[in-house]
Amino acid sequence: MKRANPMRGQVLDLPFIKAFTQTQEYAGFDKVLLAVNTRSPDSMILASYVAALTDKLGLLVAHRPGFQAPIFAARQFATLDRLSQGRAAINVLTGGDSGDLQRDGNFLDKATRYTRTHEYLQIMKQVWEAQQPFSFAGDFYQVQDNFTEVKPYQQPHVPVYFSGASEAAVEIAAQHADVYMMWGEPLEQVEACIAQVRAAAKRFGREEHIRFSLSLRPVLDPTDEEACQRADRLLAQAQANIGSQPIQPESNTGSQRLYELATARNVYDRGLWTGMAALSGAAGNSTSLVGSPETVAEAALEYYKLGITTFLFCGFDQLRDAAGYGRRRLPNIRQRVAAYAADKALQVSAA
Repeated sequence: MKRANPMRGQVLDLPFIKAFTQTQEYAGFDKVLLAVNTRSPDSMILASYVAALTDKLGLLVAHRPGFQAPIFAARQFATLDRLSQGRAAINVLTGGDSGDLQRDGNFLDKATRYTRTHEYLQIMKQVWEAQQPFSFAGDFYQVQDNFTEVKPYQQPHVPVYFSGASEAAVEIAAQHADVYMMWGEPLEQVEACIAQVRAAAKRFGREEHIRFSLSLRPVLDPTDEEACQRADRLLAQAQANIGSQPIQPESNTGSQRLYELATARNVYDRGLWTGMAALSGAAGNSTSLVGSPETVAEAALEYYKLGITTFLFCGFDQLRDAAGYGRRRLPNIRQRVAAYAADKALQVSAA
């Protein structure tokens, strides 16, 4: 999966969107993430445009609950899923940076936002799945006799991707998420997070249903040494761009935790580089796997062994990296995963 960047110095760079989107499809990515923040174009409208430019590429649309009625949002996603013939998914973003949310007029505290998100997703799923009119009475939303004829192409509902590191986020993810999304952290922390989410999901009978995604920004070159040199250049360039003023981590739990890890060590495990995370205040997807295609594939395999089945990769030079990832990295990872799965199945059958 790849993250899309619709802006390159322009509000909307249409030739770049087309080239970037089609490069990702040709490179073999399963999905593209259409991100959301207060400065960006609308993610749903962009997703509709990307759907028209592609034939197979999945559309993971970032969405902030609470800015529109859940029934209206559910109809939008069902319509997109129908028009794209089953390529839509929703990335639910509840927490995040409070400042960015307030710039869009949302001043609820984090706990209240997550309570609202629970109701929001309950209603969305009923819109997608109901075969007769339904009503809903909650603290945030009231629905009377709703029945929406357009249903998702994917059944029973549009896949729900959920992110958030706080206890409140884990509780909602345990009940609603098809895929729980994490930022790139060391193996030990990722294993602990997976265990925490699975334990929470078990209370709702969903521990075997939920899957896990890891977000990373790989720095890939023919050799480990060249990749490390490129990482150093990227860090120096970023440092020059931001100046000497240190960037403090965002208010969300995930950024706070990642920033602590990033400022404690520069490299973890097999090439997990935290230099950019430390510099940026752990803003979003900012940790990297650095190395040759073989090194990065082996590092990704170690995460797969822990339970990661989806990787969200975002390059620093997005068009160049998208093509390079498809040519050199994705095939390496898929080959190693297939070999590991086949070996594990053989061991089980022999037991």
